[in-house]
Amino acid sequence: MNKVLLSLIHTFFKMKSSASILLILAAILAIIFANTQLEPFYQLLLSTPVEVRVGALDIAKPLLLWINDGLMVVFFFLVGLELKRELLEGELSNKESVILPAVGAIGGMAAPALIYLYFNYGDPLAEKGWAIPAATDIAFALGVLALLGSRVPISIKIFLTSLAIFDDLGAILIIAFFYTAKISSTALIVVALCIPVLYLLNRYNVITNSPYIFIGIIMWVAMLKSGVHATLTGVILAMFIPLNVKDNHVSPLRVLEHDLHAVVAFVILPIFAFSNSGINLTGVNLDQVFHSVPLGIALGLFFGKQIGIFVICYLTIKMKFASLPNGMSWSALYGTATLCGIGFTMSLFVGSLAFEATGINLIFDERLGIIMGSLTSGIVGYLILKYSLKKPT
Repeated sequence: MNKVLLSLIHTFFKMKSSASILLILAAILAIIFANTQLEPFYQLLLSTPVEVRVGALDIAKPLLLWINDGLMVVFFFLVGLELKRELLEGELSNKESVILPAVGAIGGMAAPALIYLYFNYGDPLAEKGWAIPAATDIAFALGVLALLGSRVPISIKIFLTSLAIFDDLGAILIIAFFYTAKISSTALIVVALCIPVLYLLNRYNVITNSPYIFIGIIMWVAMLKSGVHATLTGVILAMFIPLNVKDNHVSPLRVLEHDLHAVVAFVILPIFAFSNSGINLTGVNLDQVFHSVPLGIALGLFFGKQIGIFVICYLTIKMKFASLPNGMSWSALYGTATLCGIGFTMSLFVGSLAFEATGINLIFDERLGIIMGSLTSGIVGYLILKYSLKKPT
């Protein structure tokens, strides 16, 4: 019996869609906790105070913020590693193949934000959430794509991955410029001093990870105290991890990327989803569901993503600045654009930045819109691709 169970577990984690399934299960479990007699324990867990003190340095946060500001740094570190590798020698190193996903990402971020602002213009509090529908959850999107199996051409996978990387880069810039608290110049000076040290480690081909991680921890603490969101530390640190080292056959960046992938996909993101998806549906009425914030998010994710990505890609191809990737039809491009409306993890993260510090008892729950928009985009995108892609012979 144990051997059978281990075999099933091994088979599950080998599935390309296993990470997405685990995210869904984590979100469902959070909703169950939030709507049953377990709700007080769920809230107690997330609000548990966790404090780290070293001399005069004190970091005291509830467990939820340690997850959002701490664990998610590792996620953004992995995003940074993937971005650097792709830019230096991956798909993004080829200028011709970069144009279409790059402009697609711009359209896919602008259109959802405009739709959201259309429904929430004039409300200073609600306007803070304009970037929530602009994000794409690459893990979920690729997980849904994996359900279609071998009928999906490699060009669609490359296009979706490249677009999502640009989307993540856009989300990183949005977080840096629009979701920062009161800036501490002293803490930012410490961050600035860490960067030359990381540069020297890279310049002199230091391949041991521990010096980078040590400086990264110092930079994370300083970033945490600076008012700039601490997750940006992960992206900055990743830029200095060596990809290739002379006279060394092992790539430090690839090793870290490989080692962190499973940890992020099967531990960090499910923990984040469980901690941020606990919507209490007790007493929820149509006024709350159709409040301008969740409605703007849902419509932004579903309509904004597919319209923004498809239209700008269509115009770019027709103006001959780029060409339709081999093996991709117009209907497959539209299905892929619709699939990008799955915001989930990134949208939840941006939502926490937009509304967690308001201190106001909100009459809306942005997570309703994220789940509605992401679920609809995933189902419709899957159906469009299923009927537009030929079955393998």
